[in-house]
Amino acid sequence: MAGRLAGKVAIVTGGGHGIGKVYALGLAGEGAKVVVAEIDAIAAEAVAADLKRRGFEAIAVRTDVADPASVGAMVERALGAFGRIDILVNNAAIFATVPMSRSPFDEIEIEEWDRMMAVNLRGTWLASRAVVPHMRKRGSGKIINISSGTALKGSASRIHYVTSKAGVLGFTRTLARELGQHGICVNCVAPGSTLSEENPSEGIVRMRAAAAGERALKRTQKPEDLVGAIVFFASSESDFITGQTLVVDGGACMH
Repeated sequence: MAGRLAGKVAIVTGGGHGIGKVYALGLAGEGAKVVVAEIDAIAAEAVAADLKRRGFEAIAVRTDVADPASVGAMVERALGAFGRIDILVNNAAIFATVPMSRSPFDEIEIEEWDRMMAVNLRGTWLASRAVVPHMRKRGSGKIINISSGTALKGSASRIHYVTSKAGVLGFTRTLARELGQHGICVNCVAPGSTLSEENPSEGIVRMRAAAAGERALKRTQKPEDLVGAIVFFASSESDFITGQTLVVDGGACMH
């Protein structure tokens, strides 16, 4: 298939729901073979089936990014199906599909704090650690981490989420320093408040719409608004860019 990612293989963690599902479609549309890695096995199979109906190559792999064995199995399935791994999108996170509490910092349960870090931060590390040996052998690769605009400006009543996403920023820069010598680029996308929820309530829609007031571009952000940044970082067009964070939020946070 023609496209900027023709012949490439991409893993999208958390690819069964919300923004991750849109990332998977966007990468496939540019010619990539897609591994939909998702803790919700039914959702992963549904996305992979949809991609195949559209004429793309895809597989679904149930993956818990907080579990090293599960992440290792994800990589083996990807290699078994497609023989290589060129792109990793570290998208899996506790936020919408796996809900979090929105409480003051001293009312968050310790167990929830630890689970947030295990998925959002350790999961990013584990997935990267699992794919890098295969990228290193080829002398190339693209790792795209997903942070959040909240990590740059703060957001009350979700300090565990914001802290995990701030960690992703530092992780991106440090991993880029370590892997540049192997031809592997590591970059980060920081989305703004995005209407990514499936079947959102009226309250969620109002909350996402209200965020438009903080933006230079005054509209609700959609998952599709992020695809261009993901494809850019996955493609050869960004081969001399690494360690960078691109904020995609319609101009709410300028840095």
